[in-house]
Amino acid sequence: MTRTAGSRARTDAVRALALRWRLLRVRATRRARSASRHWRSSLQVRVLTSTLVIGLVALALLGLYVGDRVRDGLFDARRDQVLVESARSTQQAQGLLDAATATTGRQVQTLLQDVTDQVYASGSGERDVFMLRAPGQTSTVGAIATASDRALVDLVSRELKEATAGGGQHWQSVGVVQDDGRVSPAVVVGQDVTVPVVGTYQIFFLYSLQAEQDRLDFLLRTLALAGAALVVLLGATTWSVTRRTVHPVRRAAQVAERLADGHLSERMPVRGEDEMATLARSFNEMAESLQDQIRRMEELSTLQRRFVSDVSHELRTPLTTIRMAGEVIHASREDFEPAVKRSAELLQTQLDRFEDLLADLLEISRFDAGAAVLDAEGRDVRDVVLRAVDNAAPLAQRRGSWVHVDLPATPATADIDPRRVERVLRNLLVNAVEHADGSAVEVTVGADQHAVAVTVRDHGVGMTAQEAAHVFDRFWRADPARARTTGGTGLGLAISLEDAHLHGGWLQAWGRPGRGASFRLTLPRRAGIELTGSPLPLEPDERPVSPAEPVRPVHDPAALPELPPMTGEITVVGGGPGGTGGPAHAPRAQAER
Repeated sequence: MTRTAGSRARTDAVRALALRWRLLRVRATRRARSASRHWRSSLQVRVLTSTLVIGLVALALLGLYVGDRVRDGLFDARRDQVLVESARSTQQAQGLLDAATATTGRQVQTLLQDVTDQVYASGSGERDVFMLRAPGQTSTVGAIATASDRALVDLVSRELKEATAGGGQHWQSVGVVQDDGRVSPAVVVGQDVTVPVVGTYQIFFLYSLQAEQDRLDFLLRTLALAGAALVVLLGATTWSVTRRTVHPVRRAAQVAERLADGHLSERMPVRGEDEMATLARSFNEMAESLQDQIRRMEELSTLQRRFVSDVSHELRTPLTTIRMAGEVIHASREDFEPAVKRSAELLQTQLDRFEDLLADLLEISRFDAGAAVLDAEGRDVRDVVLRAVDNAAPLAQRRGSWVHVDLPATPATADIDPRRVERVLRNLLVNAVEHADGSAVEVTVGADQHAVAVTVRDHGVGMTAQEAAHVFDRFWRADPARARTTGGTGLGLAISLEDAHLHGGWLQAWGRPGRGASFRLTLPRRAGIELTGSPLPLEPDERPVSPAEPVRPVHDPAALPELPPMTGEITVVGGGPGGTGGPAHAPRAQAER
């Protein structure tokens, strides 16, 4: 029981540490991302940071160079002084030894101690003196080494002794450990001397360089403080300069954003007469010019919309009169000569097209004026699709095309304006049949939890990617030489695009020359939902539906009988609004824009 409890406690402790480490890592990552984002978004921070980094690197290099030069200068000066002083002290010691009359070991020992004390006392500054037997020297008279501080004798290395035994003056840098544990720099200088009776000895002088080290440390601290003050001053200067430079730019960006949002009266404050003030004045003059041009364009656009609307309304009265007269003439065309009869039929056709054009112009003017209203209600898009397909059936029969409809089994309910959506689908179907050149036209409905989509695909002449980008432009035609069999106005797809946008949806086109075209209408299932994707792909697969192939239902293979090849046929595949699928034939025709 105890072991189990201890194991659980250790496991909990390990988990707690792992969790704490994970939290610390997440916080560090967030702070790093925030700093990186702040670095990228602020020119002032980048300039200030770059200046401080460059300044610190420059000061560090300068400090290293100055410190190295000062250190070498202080050491060389002190070394030269030490060498001169030790040479003079060695001559003094040799003179004392030469004048001595010691003959016994005790006298020689006393002589060595006296010389050591006298030389130690005659030096300038702190130094220690050691009298050591030269390496390889032996004598019958016993005499031990003398030193002013025997604890420091071990600082004389064997290498220095051997070098001194070769003759001349030699020195070596050493470190002296103080009582507090610090290591003080020092120099040991050695030279041979001749001692009566016992032979050659070596005299060593230990000079402390702590005073020079203290001066060097003081100089480095002074340089560091001066460098820190210079960096702070450099940072403050950079911050002030960049703030004076960046603040007007940031203000200009804010004003530009306000102008882009439609606040055309927004202006930059002008202070002084420097370059920034000139920039502000130039920016304000540009904004004033843009405001005037936009105002003139808005007035011109308003006049144009009003003109189109007024002309369309005014033309309705004479059009009604002309239509009444045209219908009377058209009704009596059998009594006319062939040429007059043909003229009556052409007059009736062009009156129908003229009336459609007026209706489209009025609809476009409503969109331009922002007066278009969406009468949305919850409807099954499958019903709207079937009505639009039913209306396009006579045109498909005349053009020799075969329409294939693929519906989902479940309802595709969405908040839509049925009249506008049906108009969009009619325009797409008529456009597909018009350009299918007798090939199949496929209509597919798809839905997910956010959107409902309808694609209309033909396998006709197709269009290029550049033409697909302009297919929704007003009065645009990919091939002006191509004949219109339906007498369209050139505004149908433009109105369809506006209807899709009014629903908060998409209307997109795809096409390739010789491979046909595909149009996709995507609508949100609920009003106010922002679309992020579509249930159906815009670019279709390459396998067309052939009227020679019998089409069977997707969900129930036995629900539909096999269909013989037939032009003008509408085949519904999948679960329709009534729960079944099957062929449907449209009994009526309808003029299509």
